[in-house]
Formats: sequence, structure tokens, C-alpha cells
Amino acid sequence: MEKQENNPNQIQIRDNFAGAEYTNAMTVGHTKEEFLLTFLNVVAPAGRVVGKVITSPGHLKRIIRALDENLKKYEKTFGPVEEAESPKQEIGFQSKD
Repeated sequence: MEKQENNPNQIQIRDNFAGAEYTNAMTVGHTKEEFLLTFLNVVAPAGRVVGKVITSPGHLKRIIRALDENLKKYEKTFGPVEEAESPKQEIGFQSKD
């Protein structure tokens, strides 16, 4: 097998990267320097955190633009998407010790 050279323009994925997680809720917090996006999988009456992303305000703007552009492409191909309904009750957090 031919050895692949490291290309700085290639994205590397860890061998132990577990794969995708489903999310149906998200919380957003921020400071002046960064945004914290916490992705959740909520199935009443419980849920769990499936991922956290911390990014700068400038990168968040790029993420929002990319998501908006891709949603428009999706809708052009598959038709309009209705916004999901908000949760009927407050979602609380508790630590597992």
C-alpha cells in the first residue's frame, strides 16, 4: 500500500471518532470572545448532551451563513421545511456523579 503524504488541505478524522449523534435541541451561551453551542438529544422525560462546540463570534457568523445556504439548497431540491415546534416545558440539567 502506498504511503499517503500529509496534505495540509486535508481534514483528518481520528480513528476512534465514534460517528454521528442525533440532536433535537440546542442551547446557546456566549461571552464577548466565544459562543458555546450545546447539542442535546431529548426524549421525554429525559435527555443527554451529545456534543459541545465552542467557537468565536466571527466563525459563528460563517457557520450560520453556511447553514442558511445549505438549507436554501435543500429546500430548492426537496421543498419547504417547517420550523420544529419549541419544547412545551423547560429543559433542565443535572450532573451525573
